[in-house]
Amino acid sequence: MFTGLIEKTGILTGRETGAKAGRLTIKPDTPWTDLEEGESIAVNGACLTFEKESGGNLTFFVMKETLDRTNLEQIKLGARVNLERALSLGSRLGGHLVSGHVDAAVKVVSFGKVGDDYELRMEMPSDLRIFFVTKGSVCVNGVSLTLTDVTDGTFAVRLIPTTRRETNLDGLKPGDLVNIETDLIGKYVCEQLRHMDDAKNAKTISMRDLTEAGF
Repeated sequence: MFTGLIEKTGILTGRETGAKAGRLTIKPDTPWTDLEEGESIAVNGACLTFEKESGGNLTFFVMKETLDRTNLEQIKLGARVNLERALSLGSRLGGHLVSGHVDAAVKVVSFGKVGDDYELRMEMPSDLRIFFVTKGSVCVNGVSLTLTDVTDGTFAVRLIPTTRRETNLDGLKPGDLVNIETDLIGKYVCEQLRHMDDAKNAKTISMRDLTEAGF
């Protein structure tokens, strides 16, 4: 579990991909001194398993599902990625609950100054529309952000100076792919409501139904 508060960024220095899985090599801007092999680290918002460290480079195992659903196979070597270690019990939850399970990689529509703020607008997949609520939370490349505008086809967030300075979002341009994860609690609420509707609409079995079925 993560919070969406980026700890540091790093450079993608290597990528090996195959039919079923792959590996990424990332060099953090500043080193971590207490990493444990096998721990989870979010890379651009995708929860990956840290395998080993060599010469300041971190190696991560990546499943095919992750490569298919995120931007980690499309971004160029040398690109900057956002990094966050998993949340520890007792830590402050400064962002929102983030699982590191990316829903989709979407294209940036626009990024620029609007008034005194910087607005980042992205495409919104139609099948995820129900999870986008104005003033709700969304995770973009692993960054916890507040939704400021939601339309039928796009959504927007505003970036404060700290976010622009300490993440890779400031360098985005139209057409770039970003990873998004919608609100975890919203997903569970929607799924439970769907099951409740299914149960409500289910046909009641009568004695006649049982008799006709041979019981």
